[in-house]
Amino acid sequence: MSQQYIHLPDLMANWPWSRRIHPLYEEVSAESRAWIRSLKLFTPESQAAFEKCNVELLGALAYPDASREGLRVGMDLMNVVFAIDEYTDVESAPAVQEMVDIVMDAIRDPRKARPEGEIILGEIARQYAERALRVASPGAMAHFEESFGDYLNSVVSQADERGSAVVRSIEDFINIRRENNGGRPALLPYELHLNIPDEVYFHPQIIELRDCIADMVTTMNDITSYNREQATNTDDYNLLTIVMHQHDTDLSGAIAWVTNLHNEIVDKFVEGLKHVPSFGPTIDPQVQEYLQNIANWPRGQDSWTFESGRYFGDRGMEYMATRRVALLERRDPGLDAGYCRDQVRVHLIEALA
Repeated sequence: MSQQYIHLPDLMANWPWSRRIHPLYEEVSAESRAWIRSLKLFTPESQAAFEKCNVELLGALAYPDASREGLRVGMDLMNVVFAIDEYTDVESAPAVQEMVDIVMDAIRDPRKARPEGEIILGEIARQYAERALRVASPGAMAHFEESFGDYLNSVVSQADERGSAVVRSIEDFINIRRENNGGRPALLPYELHLNIPDEVYFHPQIIELRDCIADMVTTMNDITSYNREQATNTDDYNLLTIVMHQHDTDLSGAIAWVTNLHNEIVDKFVEGLKHVPSFGPTIDPQVQEYLQNIANWPRGQDSWTFESGRYFGDRGMEYMATRRVALLERRDPGLDAGYCRDQVRVHLIEALA
């Protein structure tokens, strides 16, 4: 069979916010990476693969205007979310539920010592929440706990459906991925120093704009991650797979459909910014700062996709120019059998080629 290729659309072509990176990237990145290493979440081989993903770079690109403390909170959060993703991707629903209960308990009460012998995710969550509490406003932390809880619950749902015959509708799947992709809790660093009351934070117009960002996380991630996921047999929870099934189309057709959806979301967000109501002279500047900040996320995510080694190894910048990626061969699912919480495997993309 001849080599097949994936065409990567330029999803940021019409996004008004340009690429920027935090000036303290290297300094704070070293601190965050040293922290995650100290917890020994992975084997040395998987730790090396995890570090090639360079999630600290994602934090520096996504939070370019954060304070030094805010940047550290953002980078650490990226490490936490990606670690949870690696651990839960290989487990059954009951095992994932156990992990989620441990993580949320640690997030809610970071001053409580974790029990000896508990899975390491509890301690990483405890240390993270303890650090975030030092700099976050009470409202920001409450909003984070709510969104992080929704995210973790959706991870359990994903585990419950893994390998099942359940095929959701596109609309249903997008709603689930809005929680499952980690986009909402990732907005915490934008709000750390702000005091946005609940009646404003949960105003329908603000929710709609925040949902636009979360939905763009899905459209962008599910296109760029599809090659890696299909090669490792984890593409059942990917929007492209859902679109191919519902519209009876091929991969190219699904990418075109998702690209069109993404462009509609971009237009909806840009237009929606023009219709944010006034909440008074004290709150309005905070709301505008928050909205301008969350608009950095899609651009940061897109830049990180190509500049890190997560999805394209050392060829990211080449693929950003050519937009043409060879479709990887699908692995034998048996190759990953037996990997669980005691030996989590992080795949190096080059090893899948």
